[in-house]
Amino acid sequence: MKLLVTGGCGFIGTNFIRLMLDKHPDWSIVNLDKLTYAGNRLNLADLERGEPRYSFVQGDIGDRALVMDMLTDATVDAIVNFAAESHVDRSIDDPSPFLTTNVLGTQNLLECARQRRVSRFVHISTDEVYGTLGASGKFSETTPLAPNSPYSASKAGADLLARAYFETYAFPVVTTRCSNNYGPYQFPEKLIPLMYLAAKDNRPLPVYGDGLNVRDWIYVDDHCHGVELALLKGREGQVYNFGGDAEETNLAVVKTMLSLLGKPESLITFVGDRPGHDRRYAMDYSLAALELGFAPSLDFATGLRRTIDWYETNSRWLEQVQSGEYRRFMDSWYGARS
Repeated sequence: MKLLVTGGCGFIGTNFIRLMLDKHPDWSIVNLDKLTYAGNRLNLADLERGEPRYSFVQGDIGDRALVMDMLTDATVDAIVNFAAESHVDRSIDDPSPFLTTNVLGTQNLLECARQRRVSRFVHISTDEVYGTLGASGKFSETTPLAPNSPYSASKAGADLLARAYFETYAFPVVTTRCSNNYGPYQFPEKLIPLMYLAAKDNRPLPVYGDGLNVRDWIYVDDHCHGVELALLKGREGQVYNFGGDAEETNLAVVKTMLSLLGKPESLITFVGDRPGHDRRYAMDYSLAALELGFAPSLDFATGLRRTIDWYETNSRWLEQVQSGEYRRFMDSWYGARS
């Protein structure tokens, strides 16, 4: 199989490409990535140097001519679309890049794939399109979409476009929605890597509100396995939820990390809550279990320890991401909340 993976230099895309090439020796992958601030070509540099089944193209999923050329020049059996602007705080500061990439870029990719008769399209989405839960219950695939941030609204828009392409054109698209990912290569604007680096530097660990917002955590390889199952076995037009059976408050995650790192809880600093901050997410993935055979394999405690171990043995990667955009992000973050 030949895959076009978009956004493959990002966190989840990087892990997906590595896992698929490892599991499927007869697969080849072309990675199309714009290389925005969170896309890191270094993530896959070893594959560029020594893996003939992998190739990289720098470009935008919204570039119609480029995407059409890529789908013409070589037969592509399937597309897996990870490309997205994905950070809620940034979407609050400026929604426009999220609409451009997540909505218009996804539509362009769908249209090009439809015209080139690509036989499979997996669109990667998020649990955030469902909005927020109360103290009980879980999101199912039939939960109404109720996004509460510009980021989640842009992803909901992309999901509806994917649905429309199936309903209108019978285009073979499958959509996946997943809970909070963590693991290697995650850009440090997200909670776990952000807290890790702040703790290592003995800086305050900023926690929104009371810290009791609940997220369902899934190790990135489990998510990637779910995407693989959706690619190979998913029903056309169907949405599949993936979750990790690991509901934790943000505060509990931060305290666990401090304990693992031998740092005091006095580093925790509560800051003003984020606008539109969803209180709780939890995913019902029973449909994916029934139809795809999906189940998370890693519990949160093991996955978190594995993630921290990865950070501590990949100093070159950490040094690279802490320069430039990350440093500007951190200075801006702390400055805005001081």
